Amino acid sequence: MRIHHLNTGTMCPMGGRLVNGTGGIFQRARLVCHCLLVETRDGLALVDTGIGLGDIKNPTQLGRRWVRQTAPRLDPAETAVQQVKALGYAANDVRHLLLTHLDRDHAGGIPDFPNARVHVLRSEYEMAVLGKPAPSKGRYVTEQWQHKPDWALYGEGGEDWFGFKGVRALGDREGDVLMIPLPGHTLGHCGIAVRAKDKWWLHAGDAYFFHGQLQQKERMPLALGYFQRRVDMDRNARLANQERLRALQASHGGEVAIINSHDPVHYENCRCGAH
Repeated sequence: MRIHHLNTGTMCPMGGRLVNGTGGIFQRARLVCHCLLVETRDGLALVDTGIGLGDIKNPTQLGRRWVRQTAPRLDPAETAVQQVKALGYAANDVRHLLLTHLDRDHAGGIPDFPNARVHVLRSEYEMAVLGKPAPSKGRYVTEQWQHKPDWALYGEGGEDWFGFKGVRALGDREGDVLMIPLPGHTLGHCGIAVRAKDKWWLHAGDAYFFHGQLQQKERMPLALGYFQRRVDMDRNARLANQERLRALQASHGGEVAIINSHDPVHYENCRCGAH
């Protein structure tokens, strides 16, 4: 499989060094929405969708407070659908949307691919879409799935993957795409593992925010750490999974590349080309 790395939404909150770990504290920081476009035997698959055209047309649906705090660029050229077209594909070529979770900056592009199947863990779907249990007010932007997409729901069992449990997202037709439960940021949060050639890529979503969190001596900028704590649904579960990811990187770093959704360092290291 071939993998393209996309930034589907730049965010520029205040804080500089307190968010990115570098720069002045009164500068704008830079965060990304790091998504993967994967060429599979069953068409194109997107791992997360970032901010969508509907969000840009009506940014108030993202929440005024969220927009004020994160300061998204809201550039249509950054949306997944426009980048897919820029690569020479049509929107309908994207047949699968594999979502780490349904927060607004991960699910915004769902309506831009109305014919794609949307793959999520069942526990995420039940909270975000059915409200069972009810999420905190304003956590999800339900307008992002008002068109009633074709959902594919998964439990948390499955086969062993480097000590984690994974379930095949595209079935036996494409056995090298797995959904790996990583609850904590949300109750139904997961990672998406994709094998390209002789290497696995694990998109860990928001299981951690900053590359320094997987280092042996953990580093985390102050403001980013505060935001992370505030949005965790189950902090203990997320910390436990972060520790498991740190151990995976230490023991299998040559076989598995771990990335997250918003760290620009990860994104810049990957954007040199497709894999």
